[in-house]
Amino acid sequence: MTSFAPDSIVLNRKLPLWYQVSQSLRASILGRSPQDPLRLPTEEQLAAHYGVSVLTMRQALKELEDEGLITRHRRRGTFIEPDARRGAPVRLLGSVDAIVAQQSGMTTRLLEHDVAAPVPPALAEHFPGAAHVAAYHRLRSDEKTGEPTNHARNYLRPDLGPLVDPADLERRPMTKVLRDVVGLRISRITDSVEARLADPETARLLDVPLLSPILHYTGITYDEEGRVLDVAVIHYRGDRFSFTVTLDAD
Repeated sequence: MTSFAPDSIVLNRKLPLWYQVSQSLRASILGRSPQDPLRLPTEEQLAAHYGVSVLTMRQALKELEDEGLITRHRRRGTFIEPDARRGAPVRLLGSVDAIVAQQSGMTTRLLEHDVAAPVPPALAEHFPGAAHVAAYHRLRSDEKTGEPTNHARNYLRPDLGPLVDPADLERRPMTKVLRDVVGLRISRITDSVEARLADPETARLLDVPLLSPILHYTGITYDEEGRVLDVAVIHYRGDRFSFTVTLDAD
């Protein structure tokens, strides 16, 4: 059976190899012609094609599988999903320190927390087998004007709830609490941002008109074993925030 032939890429050693490979393969998949085969080469063949280890290739494929672009079948191989959504959210990659900096510099008020909240159906895939999660809802405001800028909901793996002091969340971003206070080792954070319209709760909390533009951010934090530690869902005022991505060509 003929396999799909992805484009080549010149790897930048300043960025994680798995990320570059996943994004290159993602672009090849989304830019394929209708007559191109759906079957991907084997992990070993793809690793050789990109000049990376099989382990790196496996991590890149896992990213695409989580996004719904490919499916993997034991003994049969890996296949492109023919109906995969082409308008997937833009994903931003940066350091953990960059994420902490993004979340800092605002006055934060903890609105509510529950160490045994039901798992939101939309997030169930990130907490397999869990009956509940630790949930936190915060409102952030501009330190100088007091104007609300965003409200954030964090959903933590249930065993982490007892380790987080709610008072810390009024002084530090969740990422910093997990890393520097709880002492967890964070391997990566996957971000996605999309435009939405303010629902009634967001309009009330951020003091904006109903259905006005907002930025809907989702950040998924992983440990070194690839398990999800935290899912952050944040609604930013569209008139106060923009997201900029700088790409280094070297």
